[in-house]
Amino acid sequence: MNSTNPPIWQPSAERIAATRLTAFAEAAGRRWDRALAGADYSRLHAWSIAHPEEFWTSVWEFGEVRGEMGSIIAIDREKMPGAKWFPEAKLNFAENLLRRRDDGDALVFWGEDKRKRRMSHGQLYLEVARLAAALRSLGVVAGDRVAAYMPNLPETLIAMLAASSIGAIFTSASPDFGVQGVLDRFGQTEPKVLFAGDGYFYNGKTIDSMAKVAEIAAQMPSLQKLVVVPYVHATHDLSGLPCGTMLDDFVAPCRGAESIEFAQLPFAHPLYIMYSSGTTGVPKCIVHCAGGALLQHIKEHQLHTDVHAGDRVFYFTTCGWMMWNWLVTGLASGATLLLYDGSPFVGRGSILFDYADAEAMTHFGTSAKFIDAIAKIELKPRQTHKLTQLRAMLSTGSPLVPEGFDYVYANIKQDLQLASVSGGTDIISCFVLGNPNGPVHRGEIQCAGLGMAVDVFDDLGRPVRGQKGELVCAQSFPVMPIGFWNDSYGSKYHSAYFERFDNIWCHGDFSELTAHDGMIIYGRSDATLNPGGVRIGTAEIYRQVEQLPEILESLVIGQDWPPGRNDDVRVVLFVKLQDGQVLDAALTERIKKQIRDNTTPRHVPARVVQVQDIPRTKSGKIVELAVRNVVHDQPVKNVEALANPEALEFFRGRAELVD
Repeated sequence: MNSTNPPIWQPSAERIAATRLTAFAEAAGRRWDRALAGADYSRLHAWSIAHPEEFWTSVWEFGEVRGEMGSIIAIDREKMPGAKWFPEAKLNFAENLLRRRDDGDALVFWGEDKRKRRMSHGQLYLEVARLAAALRSLGVVAGDRVAAYMPNLPETLIAMLAASSIGAIFTSASPDFGVQGVLDRFGQTEPKVLFAGDGYFYNGKTIDSMAKVAEIAAQMPSLQKLVVVPYVHATHDLSGLPCGTMLDDFVAPCRGAESIEFAQLPFAHPLYIMYSSGTTGVPKCIVHCAGGALLQHIKEHQLHTDVHAGDRVFYFTTCGWMMWNWLVTGLASGATLLLYDGSPFVGRGSILFDYADAEAMTHFGTSAKFIDAIAKIELKPRQTHKLTQLRAMLSTGSPLVPEGFDYVYANIKQDLQLASVSGGTDIISCFVLGNPNGPVHRGEIQCAGLGMAVDVFDDLGRPVRGQKGELVCAQSFPVMPIGFWNDSYGSKYHSAYFERFDNIWCHGDFSELTAHDGMIIYGRSDATLNPGGVRIGTAEIYRQVEQLPEILESLVIGQDWPPGRNDDVRVVLFVKLQDGQVLDAALTERIKKQIRDNTTPRHVPARVVQVQDIPRTKSGKIVELAVRNVVHDQPVKNVEALANPEALEFFRGRAELVD
């Protein structure tokens, strides 16, 4: 990308004047006597990096965080790891999300087209109060782990809020995980209580989870109570589950509870344990703190996504993906949460847009994969839905290609902030994301997050612009993980992010800073290709290949070549075709020509191979490294992280790759 890439959307002056970002800049300017009101984003970002104590204090104050901030903002903030933010602060995460008690909608829930519910702020508070009392009566205390093996139900949110009100650490997994996948996660973190849904709906089918739940519970000696949440069935026989109880029975003795005792805890008190989704080993257990997650999410919701009190915010996510954790903090900004569980393709992909119209959705969060999929089937919501209140669309999970931008503006809505965002489980938030006051450029993420010293380094650790390199963060920030679970000396944590460049967070994304101070993500840097020693981002190939109508999706790896050596690779492209299509010589040549004409000859694959399916993680990311291991006859660890592990067999022992 370059300076000739014109904006495809610009906010109006009236819209800019009304944003939370504008109000924040005015408040911060008054607070610190700095020329921030009316400043362009680059000046605001520069101030947030040069004066981080001022910036994060302003986020706390502007977000009206409930708690005691203390007089010290940071100790050793120049150290990564080692910085300590708000060391004197006391707060409770749940208290900040339960600040409203009125009759307005706190949440709306759709379970495909089979279940619909809504809950007011007052009702949500009462349900949390009762469940928190039940947990306390069981002996749950601060630091205990409470786990959820749940669909994206209101009860999952209630369980999280009840646990965090006590100071217990919440951790979750989606119900489509297999038994071993759950044990690989919860077996490490040893929860005292497990909330488990009895099943879920997906693409019109009812999937029963009880057999898996029983098997999991039998192999988790830490469990004192298994709480079964009815969703697809009304009742269950739990006689075979010694520590099992139905949710209503668990809460029944505490039905009289009407208030919550919010434990006031340090800023760095652990809130969540998240799990890496890679397939290179048992998942890493990443511990996030309550204060960091709260401040960062308030910043991202209000300043970058322009969430106002009363907005109705949706993100398509499961409870095994960090976007669920990101979404639910929207309550701290006074938003209504629009929860959805099931397939997004019910009604040929229209159900989420039905939801948007029915509930006056203001923010629509999804994945680049979903946008690509509805573009492939030529869905045109702009012609079939009103989307009157929709102001912003967010995309993450993988890079959103320029054609994805075109599709959104042509076929969903023209006057819309399209915010491609990128960060991850590692920081339970974003490094680069949207700017409601700035233009959207085709194929670019709008900006680096405020308070995040984002840069791109070359292999020697030098900042570069207009060149591809490693996405880094050069200063500490409050939402850095506390560390990894059971990593007493911090060695795993250090090696994950700080080994490449000293005292610099190296995120592992192959990226480029643009002339607009935007960002292009080319894929994971550990999955980049190096044919002839030239580094290539896989996203550049996917963008070209998946424009061809015959191709549903693709995956590319570097195969060691010649075999047995590791000093060079050749590019191998695997393609999943539309039904009825066959990879013949003509299509192979068209694929190669498309890549050659629009990238470079180095991007052109040496081999193009048809496969029946492409393996993905539960959050929808393709697993290039796992496929590379299979092709090289190396083991794939943590197969349970995959949504479709059987797809790996399509890549094993391929005759096309032996010469």
